[in-house]
Amino acid sequence: MLLLQNAHVVPGDGHPELPATDVLVRDGEIAAIGRGLDAPGAEVVDATGRVLIPGLVDTHRHVWQAPLRGIGPDMTLPDYFAAVLGRALVAYRPEDTNLAVRLGAAEALDAGVTTVLDWNNTPHVDAAAEAYQTLGMRAVIANDQLRTDLRGTLSAALAILGPEYGPADEAEAHLRRARDLGILVTMHLGGGRTPSAVSRMDEVGLLGPGVHLVHLNSVTPDEAKLLADTGAGVTVTPLVEELMGHGSSAYGRLADAGCRPALGVDVVVNSVPDLFEVMRATLRAERTRTAPLLPAARMLDAATIDGARAIGLADRIGTITVGKRADLVLLDGLAHLAGNGDCAGAVVTSLRPSDVDTVIVDGRIVKRAGRLIGVDLAELRASATEIAHRARDRGTFL
Repeated sequence: MLLLQNAHVVPGDGHPELPATDVLVRDGEIAAIGRGLDAPGAEVVDATGRVLIPGLVDTHRHVWQAPLRGIGPDMTLPDYFAAVLGRALVAYRPEDTNLAVRLGAAEALDAGVTTVLDWNNTPHVDAAAEAYQTLGMRAVIANDQLRTDLRGTLSAALAILGPEYGPADEAEAHLRRARDLGILVTMHLGGGRTPSAVSRMDEVGLLGPGVHLVHLNSVTPDEAKLLADTGAGVTVTPLVEELMGHGSSAYGRLADAGCRPALGVDVVVNSVPDLFEVMRATLRAERTRTAPLLPAARMLDAATIDGARAIGLADRIGTITVGKRADLVLLDGLAHLAGNGDCAGAVVTSLRPSDVDTVIVDGRIVKRAGRLIGVDLAELRASATEIAHRARDRGTFL
């Protein structure tokens, strides 16, 4: 058992914040929330002056690219296809995928991301799964292989090219097969292409809760309404979309139509490996686009419960709720607000990965007092350098 005492709890999903509140975790599950909880034998974490939020949920990241961080600050989308997918990817061996995913997962956990949908282009799913198990991270591993053997904190999704990047009949067949198996299907769609294939997918009955669409920069208001009405999961990745020229973020159009868009890092070749800056980038864009000002706290929901909804995990994670799995993050830096302030909004506008004090995944502490447990992040980065060098040897990136 684990007892977090005297935290300023931000449950999420619009629920009121709870000052000076305890959270009891038993067998990886949130067992009780309240003041003065009594739990003989529990490990106690003093959370006084800290803000407790649900673990952040990154619903679209190519985690295997962690060793390539920063190699393409001026990289366009065609450059990325040629250099990263065309040259770097084919240089990866199973052991490279394992090391790269361990690095990417460690960087995510260090920044308070407890769940990631890993759009894993490599053929080495087993190596990736082993990496997540080693780090203790919750992950949805999306690949072109239909996997049904992942358990515990790991689950599978089918990653497909989709009707805009491959044959439409092939995409339809993949979607129907995955739906029959109850497996999430994720694809890139509308990333700068006009028009998107949303309407075509609706016409053949392929939109719904088991479908997860990423980017959607070219989505129209009518298409956004179709997505909202059918319950399809949607994710935007504003930083990468802006830097690579996908077009303006679809977050506002999707939200206006009734969707609850989730957020993703996408790639780190020209972006950061955390969701704090992604939340702020989305907030800045929305406050420029509309009036009155969008509440900052809305972005914390986008990075937690909306992410969980988008990838079919809202019954397990995304809020601090009795009965859900204990994916939790304790944050420093807001002790002056804890107890009487709008901490959710302040988390979005004012904190960064260095303010992540404690990270808990499925009831297990994986970061404590600002340091990952059993993981040397600097050593991982040094070890992964050789992967980047070997990938570069296959040809210049730019």
